[in-house]
Amino acid sequence: MTVDQGPVKVSIKYLPHYSGLPPLKRMTAGSSGYDVRAACPEPMTIEPGKAALVPAGFVLSIPEGFEAQVRPRSGMALKHQLGILNSPGTIDSDYRGEVRIILFNFGREDFQLRRGERIAQIVFCPLPAVELVELKELDATGRGSGGFGHTG
Repeated sequence: MTVDQGPVKVSIKYLPHYSGLPPLKRMTAGSSGYDVRAACPEPMTIEPGKAALVPAGFVLSIPEGFEAQVRPRSGMALKHQLGILNSPGTIDSDYRGEVRIILFNFGREDFQLRRGERIAQIVFCPLPAVELVELKELDATGRGSGGFGHTG
């Protein structure tokens, strides 16, 4: 058990083109992610089988030892067949550029993305300190090198 030191502080800067949109927030007390909205100035059309880089309109300062993961919203996937290509996308603690979301239209129809629409969610995650140790041989497991559907 660890001692709770309070919430991790992540700084956010909203860019001018975010003006008029609500601040990032978790929609319920039990939500893991903060909803991200499209900060595009005009509606965007995402054609079937195509990707679009959607501006989110903010910059984050994430503490060292943490990352932000950009994840899809289940409602967008179910209702509109939209997903995030590099899911989960990672925002590193030393990145200071605008957060942008790579939306992909897996559906069969054009999707009209409107300004302010909730398009993704961001979850903040701690990163363990890891040291890679090179060895000539690794320990054996029952699985071995089996992968890519080897269990059926």
